Amino acid sequence: MTTPRWMAAALMLAGGCQAALGQSWPSKQIELIIAFPAGSGVDVIGRAVGAAIAQQVGQSVVVLNRDGAAGTLGFGALAAAAPDGHTIAFGPTTPIANAPYLVKGVRYTVGSFSYICQVFENVFAVAVGPQSKVKSVQELLAAAKDAPGKLTYGHAGIGTIPHLSMENMGDALNHRFTAVPFRGDAPLVPALLRGEVDFAAVGVSTIRPQPAIRALAIFADKRHPAYPDVPTVKELGVKTSVPPGHNGLFAPAGISTDVRKALEAACRTALRQESIAKVMANTGQSIEYLSGTDFHAQTVADYKAKGELIKRLGLGAQ
Repeated sequence: MTTPRWMAAALMLAGGCQAALGQSWPSKQIELIIAFPAGSGVDVIGRAVGAAIAQQVGQSVVVLNRDGAAGTLGFGALAAAAPDGHTIAFGPTTPIANAPYLVKGVRYTVGSFSYICQVFENVFAVAVGPQSKVKSVQELLAAAKDAPGKLTYGHAGIGTIPHLSMENMGDALNHRFTAVPFRGDAPLVPALLRGEVDFAAVGVSTIRPQPAIRALAIFADKRHPAYPDVPTVKELGVKTSVPPGHNGLFAPAGISTDVRKALEAACRTALRQESIAKVMANTGQSIEYLSGTDFHAQTVADYKAKGELIKRLGLGAQ
């Protein structure tokens, strides 16, 4: 089978970078920080990407879950790591673009990182567990109207996309809910299954492998292909939606141009592997690749937009 031109070019670029770097990088195993718990959709996809990148660069990639504080612990560890390309991170931009406005003690900025590539956009949903008698989002909203502030919903942490999405929806529809933060989607799912929260704002990539969890609405402007019968919040009258989670690969600021280019080339080539396609299918996601330059520019713009949204919603640092 003939190799596509773009793939051949990517392989040549990766090879060229490796030749230029000689034996200097990678000279040891690479540590991949994932800022959310093991078992979440981001974790599952991140591990697959890490394994695919390991094949490209000829060194093992070891995953380290550094979860907590809405992802800021993991990204704080990345910002403090040596900028030699042996410590990288996978996850959403929310700990960079959202959390500094809402989580006290964040000591990094948008400029503390080198942006390698965007891998996918994580779409979120309003979902209920198997014990819930709620069959539609209209029923959920009716229950919220009857008991303002009584219904509890779980989310992946203060300042995350699902948290902001749910607060934005409540503000737009004039409904009040009580937010319950978790250390990511992975610990949230068991709580939802046990009925410890009334519903959840949770990643499609996390609930897709959980048939007992029912999606009631999708936080998007168009229906999700994995849930074609589930309405979007736009259909419910929420005119302004929070963009999906932009997930990708990061390194500390200050890595050399050669190492950054080699990582970017390895990332792009890795995303064409069959193993990644299978993981994306299982989690109901699709690849949304952006180069490091475009990924960085998008994050800068997102940081400014999230500041305006958080101010409008009246949320403060906690």
